[in-house]
Amino acid sequence: MKFNYYIPTKILFGKGQLSNLHKQSLPGKKALIVISAGKSTKANGYLERVEHELKAAGISYVVFDKILPNPVKTHVMEGAALARENGCDFVIGLGGGSSIDSAKAIAVMAANTGDYWDYIFGGSGKGLPVPVDPLPVVAITTTAGTGTEADPWTVITKENTEEKIGFGYDKTFPVLSVVDPDLMLTVPSDLTAYQGFDALFHSTEGYINKAANIMSDMYALKAIELIGKNLALAVENGGNESAREMVALGNTLAGMVESTSSCTSEHSLEHALSAYHPSLPHGAGLIMISRAYYTHFAKRGCCDERLITMAKALGKDNAAKPMDFVEALVELQKACDVDNLKMSDYGIKKEELEKYAVKAYDTMGGLFEGDPAPLTKEDCIAILEDAYK
Repeated sequence: MKFNYYIPTKILFGKGQLSNLHKQSLPGKKALIVISAGKSTKANGYLERVEHELKAAGISYVVFDKILPNPVKTHVMEGAALARENGCDFVIGLGGGSSIDSAKAIAVMAANTGDYWDYIFGGSGKGLPVPVDPLPVVAITTTAGTGTEADPWTVITKENTEEKIGFGYDKTFPVLSVVDPDLMLTVPSDLTAYQGFDALFHSTEGYINKAANIMSDMYALKAIELIGKNLALAVENGGNESAREMVALGNTLAGMVESTSSCTSEHSLEHALSAYHPSLPHGAGLIMISRAYYTHFAKRGCCDERLITMAKALGKDNAAKPMDFVEALVELQKACDVDNLKMSDYGIKKEELEKYAVKAYDTMGGLFEGDPAPLTKEDCIAILEDAYK
C-alpha cells in the first residue's frame, strides 16, 4: 500500500457558514474578489454578503467581474494586473468553478512576471517552474460541480490557440474554502445537473484511474453515493436544502478525489470540445461523452470490479457486470433530464471529431496515462462518434 496525501485547505462546510467568514484568520489585508461576468453573484446578494464579511474583518477589497463560464487567459492576465495595481495581497474566488479557477490562476500571475502560459504543461505551454509563490486564495463556492475548493487545479483556455488546459501544484490549493449550500439554492436546474455530473465524473474517473489509492477510493465512493442519491432531487426542486447539502458534500469530496487521484482522458476529450466551442458547459460536454466512454472500458474488461462497485454506489445494489454502471449512469441522466444532450446543438460537427481527439492528446495528453487501459486516437474518435448526436 502506497499513497501521497496533501490537502492543506481549511474548509467551512454547512448551512450559514458564509456568515462566519469574518471570524477567520484571513491571509491578507486587501483582497481581489474574482466573480463572473454574469448577473447572479450580484443579483442574489452573494457579493454584497462577502463585502459585508470583509468589512467586518477590517479587510479592504477590489472586485474583478469579467470571468466567463469557460475562463480565458486574457482575463487571468487582466485580473493579475488589477491585483498588482491595487496592492492586493490575497485573492477571493466567489462563484462557480470558473471564478475560483480564475482566482487561482490570477493568484499565480499577480506574484509572477511573464505570461500565464509560460507555466502551463501541454500544448504550446512552456512548462516553466513558477518562481514566486502565488498569492493566497480563499474559495467561496456558489455551485456544486468542480470541487475546486478542495483541490489545487485550475482550467483556463488560451483563446487564440483554442487550448483548454489544467494547471496546479501544492501552492495553488485554497488556504480557506467556504462551502455554504444556501448559496446554491438559486442555481437553475440545468446547471445543477451539469455541475453535479462534473463532480460525479471527478469521482468516477478518480476511482478507475491507475493513480487511485485507498484514500481517493474512500472519497470517490462516498461522493458517487451522495450525488447518485441526491442530484435528481436537487434538479427537480432547487429549494430542497437537504439535497443541495448532500450534493455539495459530494462535490467537495470529489475535489478531494482530485487531490489524491486524478482525472482520466474523459476530461481531456471534453476540454477539447469546449475549447473550440466555449458556449458548451463543461458538465454538459462530459455527460454527452460519458455513456460511450464508460461503455468502451466496460467492454475492454480492464476495470470490471471497479465499474461494478461504482454501480452499487450509484444505487444499483444487484450490480454484477461492468455495464451495470453504464446503465445506472444513464438512469441518473434520465432522472435529471440530461440524457438527450446533443453535440450538434453547440456547433460540433461529426466530420470534425478527429480534430478534437488530436487536440485532447496535444493539450492534456497526461490524463491518458491514468486510464485503466490504453486509449488510442482511433479509440477516442470511435467514442466521440458513438456519443455524437
